[in-house]
Amino acid sequence: MRDPSTLPFSLNAIGCREPAVRYTVVPKVSPAQEAAMARCGVCGNDYDKAFSVSLAGKTMTFDSFECAIHALAPRCAHCDCRIIGHGVEAKGKIFCCAHCAKHEGVKGLQDRAA
Repeated sequence: MRDPSTLPFSLNAIGCREPAVRYTVVPKVSPAQEAAMARCGVCGNDYDKAFSVSLAGKTMTFDSFECAIHALAPRCAHCDCRIIGHGVEAKGKIFCCAHCAKHEGVKGLQDRAA
């Protein structure tokens, strides 16, 4: 093997190649673009690809689906997980699945069709 000091890359502690020079790319954002970026209502991140969701007459802005789910997805009345699918509703409550609904005394729901 060649002398490591002559290689165009370095080896880390476990012998994996690492570039000899690390680059950080910082995109140039004009003041107009910066002003146009929307701020996420959950995490506060400024992001040029943010999106808005309207629900029940209220509009919120998010930088990711993760933040939108955190803010908008209902929670299961039994296990408290975020319901990001259809869920099931019974007795005025929403559940993530029929199993959780059954634990709350709901009868007649199934997770699978017969």
